[in-house]
Amino acid sequence: MSDTTPATRPAEGELAPDFTLPDDTGTPRTLSAERGRWLVLYFYPKDDTPGCTTESCQFRDAYAGYQETGAEVWGISILGSGSKAAFKAKFGLPFTLIADEQHEVAARYGVWVEKQNYGKTYMGIDRVTFLVAPDGRIARVWQKVKPDGHADEVLAAIRDLSSSGAAA
Repeated sequence: MSDTTPATRPAEGELAPDFTLPDDTGTPRTLSAERGRWLVLYFYPKDDTPGCTTESCQFRDAYAGYQETGAEVWGISILGSGSKAAFKAKFGLPFTLIADEQHEVAARYGVWVEKQNYGKTYMGIDRVTFLVAPDGRIARVWQKVKPDGHADEVLAAIRDLSSSGAAA
């Protein structure tokens, strides 16, 4: 696969592709180690930019609700652990930020895509969220995420799926 051809995104019902990457403290985090609880993987383009800040701060503001459901939140982008630590500290983010500096995980999740802005073409992360069920399978996928209101939408889905007994 070339650098400009994205992988297919994992679909609902498929096993979430496993990975190990450093978090905002440099500690390796492994997706499969989170089995047994809901895990939100939200891919965002860049730390400390307007849309990414809105999205992250709304996950922060809803985080108590995520904790009530037993869910965890991981934000993933391509900047390093130092950038993640600064972003987390600046906005008081209580959840884990993951550094995918080589964009390998973004590519495996099909969110490393060709983008265009002001006539310039470049590779970057598509804003997509995956909800991983306690059994390790993708329960929901949100494509073309709009940052405002997204955290509440994801939390509502977890509560709905939990109450229906889906993938618990």
